[in-house]
Amino acid sequence: MEFLTISQVSKQFNISTRMLRYYEKAGLLCSSRRQDYSYRIYDGEAVRRLQQILVFRKLRIPVKQIAEILNDREQVRTLEITQENLRQINEEIAALSLMRDVLNRMAEKLDGNLKRRVRLDLLEDGEIMDIIHVLEPPKTNLKEGYSMEDLTKADKAMERKMEIRIVYLPPAEVASYQYVGENPEDPAGDMILDFIKKSDLARIKPDFRLYGFNNPSPAEGQKEYGYEFWATIPEDMEVQAPLKKKHFNGGLYAAHCIKMGDFHEWEGFVRQVLASKEYEGDFREPRGMDGCLEEELNIYTNVAEGKRENVQLDLLIPIKKRGS
Repeated sequence: MEFLTISQVSKQFNISTRMLRYYEKAGLLCSSRRQDYSYRIYDGEAVRRLQQILVFRKLRIPVKQIAEILNDREQVRTLEITQENLRQINEEIAALSLMRDVLNRMAEKLDGNLKRRVRLDLLEDGEIMDIIHVLEPPKTNLKEGYSMEDLTKADKAMERKMEIRIVYLPPAEVASYQYVGENPEDPAGDMILDFIKKSDLARIKPDFRLYGFNNPSPAEGQKEYGYEFWATIPEDMEVQAPLKKKHFNGGLYAAHCIKMGDFHEWEGFVRQVLASKEYEGDFREPRGMDGCLEEELNIYTNVAEGKRENVQLDLLIPIKKRGS
């Protein structure tokens, strides 16, 4: 029978001699000493047992449970331990997934706010704080810090059902202005607001509406993209360059209201609309966002008062009845 010294085992399995002694003290491993040799030696059975121990440790199974597994001939307890550790790992995955989603949500908000030169106040952001408040600070590891009840509450906050309305937007003539560059919403918005004021549109057409959409949409790795605004105007009104007069066909839309800056809600909104059993997407012109629009709801009041505060937007997705 071939024997390996403790040094040989240490080198072969890349494990410290101190850890080998620890496994022996814990009752997981046995070595022997020959009369003519003062160092610990391991036979083939001990080496095989060590290999099993190392496999279980890589699976993050505690030493105490490894001892139970190695002494479990019927493997009933081994199944119980495996299922217990699997449940704990699933809880950790859920915790990490939730934290990833929260950080993604924060990153999306920060990105949207930076483009609009709005600072994110985390403590004032009710949506994110509602999710974070149900989580306790983590302790020594994730499964100790977050219970499944905590994770379920937070997950429900993340996936809460949005308030979605079905609306009809009437056809209209629009004054259009498009700008392409970095942060195009600002120069495009300045131009269209200047037109609204100079044309006295709020008096001429007090029911005017203001739509906007990416055109072209942002591309990964590129800072420049386009944004286009449409202000609805009387049919007989003419517009001067650089604005253009266009026709908006209108139609049926799914609508979800947000506060200015909460553009990260687009993702969940689109997901819920596409999951509808009654409606489906009817993507159409304008092609910048496949027909999706952003409408400023309180534009008349803001123009009349000369300030844009507490801005609310409707996110709009073109839809049609399924099968139509």
